[in-house]
Amino acid sequence: MKQRGALVVLGLLLLVWPLLVHDVFYQRIGALVLLAAISASAWNIIGGYGGQVSVGHAMFFGAGAYGALAAYTDLGWPPIAGVPFGIAAALLIAVVVGLPTFRLQGHYFSMATIAAAELLRIVLSNWSVLGASVGLMGPARPRSLADLSFRSPVPYYYIFLAVLAVLLACTALMERSRLGFYLRAIRGGERGARSLGVPVVRTKLVALLISAGFTALAGGLYALMIGFIDPESAFGLLISVKIVIIAALGGAGTLWGPLIGAAILIPLEEGTNAAFGGGGTGATYVVYGAIIVLISRFLPGGIAELWQWLTARARRHAS
Repeated sequence: MKQRGALVVLGLLLLVWPLLVHDVFYQRIGALVLLAAISASAWNIIGGYGGQVSVGHAMFFGAGAYGALAAYTDLGWPPIAGVPFGIAAALLIAVVVGLPTFRLQGHYFSMATIAAAELLRIVLSNWSVLGASVGLMGPARPRSLADLSFRSPVPYYYIFLAVLAVLLACTALMERSRLGFYLRAIRGGERGARSLGVPVVRTKLVALLISAGFTALAGGLYALMIGFIDPESAFGLLISVKIVIIAALGGAGTLWGPLIGAAILIPLEEGTNAAFGGGGTGATYVVYGAIIVLISRFLPGGIAELWQWLTARARRHAS
């Protein structure tokens, strides 16, 4: 009952957040928190539950972002119409990259995903059809409501909130499904999972496809809100690192961990950028590095593990 009540309070808080704050800066931070939570929750399916630590999810994020704005620049369509094409491209990339790299384990798999994402970034940087290193830009002003181009971050906030709710619901269903049990078995050890009859490669591929699809959707939503992308902002290594850190900070392999991590990291990052003049000062990298060290040394299970420890200690004292 307590957990259900906490979820109701959290849901109500997320619904009324834009109504509680009237500063556009804080409304934008709220939208960015939800967008980051979508990306990290999508990564969590393969990286948290399945234990396959991909550090190249920017290739799926970038596919979704480029799909949205390419539909506008090349075809004149509303950017939202290009999101399905970006998701389709991400699924194709997942199959092409996933099948050979799933033979690798541990840091070798992580290194392979980094290499694949960097290769795509270099290709995009030299592909004139998609703007090369200059990138792509969305509508300068909305032609119709279909362009989803708003001055206020509030409409984007509620769009992101709806997508996050769907993703978390799908993840909760997956936790209780055969796929969820298979993924946890694989995370525990692939050799043991195979001995129990788990189809390891097929399970990892299905999880990667789901993860890639939602990550591409996050990239498309990002392009809709920002209105501009280039190879670095869509396929850059920092995108992948941020996704991993958010999930690990909140608690990888837990339902609410990515949202908790996003609620901590994004305001910290935006506040740091506002105070020190953006990521160009290197402050963002310092923040990321410090979080990685702290998680590795003190909180390998993230905030979720800390919360479980605190609640267990409180129960012991109460009894």
